[in-house]
Amino acid sequence: MKQELTRSEMDLKELKELLLPMVNSGRTALLPALHAAQELYGWLPEDVAAEIGRQLRVPEADVYGVIDFYSMFYSRPVARNIARVCGDPSCSIAGGLRAVDEACAHLGVKLDEVSGDGEWMVERAPCLGLCEHAPAALVGDRAIGNIDPENPIDWLSTQGDGARSVVGGDIRILTRNCGNGFTTGLKEYMLSGGYSGLRRALGELTPSGVVDEIKASGLVGRGGAAFPTGLKWEGVAKASGETKYVVCNADESEPGTFKDRVLMEDDPHQLLEGMVLAGYAVGAEKGYIYVRGEYPQAVRILNEALGKGRDEGLVGRNIAGSGFDFDIEIRVGAGAYICGEETALFESIEGKRGFPRIKPPFPTTHGLFGRPTAINNVETLCNVPHIIGKGSDAFRKCGTRESPGPKLYCVSGDVDNPGLYEAPFGVTLRYVIEELAGGVVGGKLGSVLLGGAAGAFTTAKSYDVPLTIEDLRSENLSLGSGVLMVFHEGRDVRLVLEGLAHFFADESCGKCYPCQLGTQRQYEIIHRANAGQALSVDRQRLSDVGWTMTDASLCGLGQTAATAVLSALDLWPNLFDTDEDEL
Repeated sequence: MKQELTRSEMDLKELKELLLPMVNSGRTALLPALHAAQELYGWLPEDVAAEIGRQLRVPEADVYGVIDFYSMFYSRPVARNIARVCGDPSCSIAGGLRAVDEACAHLGVKLDEVSGDGEWMVERAPCLGLCEHAPAALVGDRAIGNIDPENPIDWLSTQGDGARSVVGGDIRILTRNCGNGFTTGLKEYMLSGGYSGLRRALGELTPSGVVDEIKASGLVGRGGAAFPTGLKWEGVAKASGETKYVVCNADESEPGTFKDRVLMEDDPHQLLEGMVLAGYAVGAEKGYIYVRGEYPQAVRILNEALGKGRDEGLVGRNIAGSGFDFDIEIRVGAGAYICGEETALFESIEGKRGFPRIKPPFPTTHGLFGRPTAINNVETLCNVPHIIGKGSDAFRKCGTRESPGPKLYCVSGDVDNPGLYEAPFGVTLRYVIEELAGGVVGGKLGSVLLGGAAGAFTTAKSYDVPLTIEDLRSENLSLGSGVLMVFHEGRDVRLVLEGLAHFFADESCGKCYPCQLGTQRQYEIIHRANAGQALSVDRQRLSDVGWTMTDASLCGLGQTAATAVLSALDLWPNLFDTDEDEL
């Protein structure tokens, strides 16, 4: 058994060769090193973890701490093929959990256990960012959409990537090169106007001029917080210190969200141009794109685009002969929703567990490696080339005065045409669901989860509220990352809530007690109630736990983990009522 667990006789020569280019980077190379080692050996045995620690000069205990933190790293032998089946709302209502059971039965394995021949293993995965293809699975590094829950043999043996998205909308600015079934190359991107924003910036504008243009545009973050992008960049540009960074948050893990995946896979140069412009504006020479581990296709495509961009002098040293240097490195996560929180993402890049930091200080002065850092998500950065290329006035012609520009809406669930739709801020919920996504199927509209797992439920009462930051705020709602998860009237909201509670309980990093304990307690109460064992005090307990997490948690995960539950209790006061006495 000792040999099986440690494989102490393993030849580590190939590992040492893999680690050689990373040695000088020290701890910050820990995640890339672990990914490379796991790719080589299939898992991370004790002697491999120890050797990585020695080479990178990282204490062995810290190496194991990182391995255990991320769900996609394995410290035990696993199967040669891992089928990760999404169990979050859009997929679960489409049969995702049934697909898990049927796959296990077909392969003759229990969940998370390796088959006798060592070939297969089945996991229930959190959101895979394939919500418009529900139910979906990631088999090895192949994204498979619209799997048949009753016939696992079909999708377990499917070859290639089967998850190209439906893309539509009233306008096609950010998505003009998306939804064609292939990745837009550099030549095609430039023919569509690509890199004209970079040429204008380097030829006509100073860095502060770029910041001013972004401020004038009114662009705000598209990841959910809606912080003014120009103010963030101005803060970084004015911060003291010569070394500054630009970071793209592509750890798109919010259930219901898939827009960033589509942008990266279909039009990667749009993101690269936005990154370079951000670097020029804030005075940075290095940028990182942090992509979630569940997006292997996006990682491959970005690496290829980055190589092409370097070859053509659009990324790297002396960009377009301007004397401006800015290079980009792609970092791959390993399964941790918390790393979508900006400071947890910094910790991950630095080779640590993805624990959020206490703020202040803020990233504009103390971000990645303690340096001033501009961090934005994919959609935000993809707006930048259009603003700089065509001017802030042109950008403001779309949307509303307080919510200018285009917005990407991720529509999934019980609609005729799930997909990614681009429309101006200000269209209504009714318009996106009925006109763009083809309307509700399976019955009349029951509810919409607006903003994703961290969002809130609403009903037809909000059908005609304009989708803007200001109008939704007046309704105690938020568009968040652009999620519209639709449920017809026959769906049991309690089951959806249990899935959301399971997600947060599983994803809480455990750094602060309100979130660590609160998410577990929230899940326990809802699970018990759905099992027919509801107590008369459960509604009050859910409310108490929810508001405690909201008020006392360290970061956004805990602060929003109860938002959907609390909104459901407001909409349906009798949701968890029972006639039974407390035991």
